[in-house]
Amino acid sequence: MTKYGICTLSVIPIRADASDRSEMTNQLLFGETFEVVDVIGEWLLIRGDSDGYEGFADKKQCHFLSDDEHKRLTGLSPSFPDEPVSEITETSSGRKFGILLGSTLRLNQQRQIIAGKQIFSYHGKTISFSGKNKREAIIATALKFLGAPYLWGGRSLFGIDCSGLTQVVNKINGISLPRDASQQAQHGNTLHLISEAQPGDLLFFDNDEEQIVHAGMLLDAEHIIHASGFVRIDKIDHYGIFNEERKNYTHKLRLIKQMAENN
Repeated sequence: MTKYGICTLSVIPIRADASDRSEMTNQLLFGETFEVVDVIGEWLLIRGDSDGYEGFADKKQCHFLSDDEHKRLTGLSPSFPDEPVSEITETSSGRKFGILLGSTLRLNQQRQIIAGKQIFSYHGKTISFSGKNKREAIIATALKFLGAPYLWGGRSLFGIDCSGLTQVVNKINGISLPRDASQQAQHGNTLHLISEAQPGDLLFFDNDEEQIVHAGMLLDAEHIIHASGFVRIDKIDHYGIFNEERKNYTHKLRLIKQMAENN
């Protein structure tokens, strides 16, 4: 059984069970690699390399890698497209298609991505935050998602959930986080007061059963960016998120976590 694969489409839905009718719990973006855990008919149970998240992918949408190809590819430093949608070319066919913000580019010196038998050429801009303030870079990345519609399991500009937003924004800036909000809340350094938090810090919110059910990112002392209906900016204080349109608190603050180092 082939043990590894890579997403060579713009986006691949990952489902809870081996069925097209099963709910989408996650997405793979172009260039993200995975391990094949099991094969069930025409479905693969996969585990993402970057976050260990498991789910089912349609075999027809997956591109397989040998052990050596996987090791070589993941050994290259990743970069990321700088535009919301960028163009990439599959060289053998000349086919061009769009890839999304958050896609992973492991480019060689010829600006190619060699993924097994497929070769892709990318000549667009890439994000490079070398020498820049990481917190400023994180906020700049988060604002690129502003207005994106909410989608359970989504991780792209065309549909994203709350933890997908925090995960992808941090990924682009070199910080690896798990997929779900409750998992993300177990990482980083805990801050006890919102007055201690800085732009880019993550805020987590619980329900009446004290379960973490929502995540967002601090923009400044009084505002948060988060995915709720769509990626939006709302007021934040020590109690939680205040929606000025509805004139009420929509999420109760539970935890504040510092993921980025101060610089």
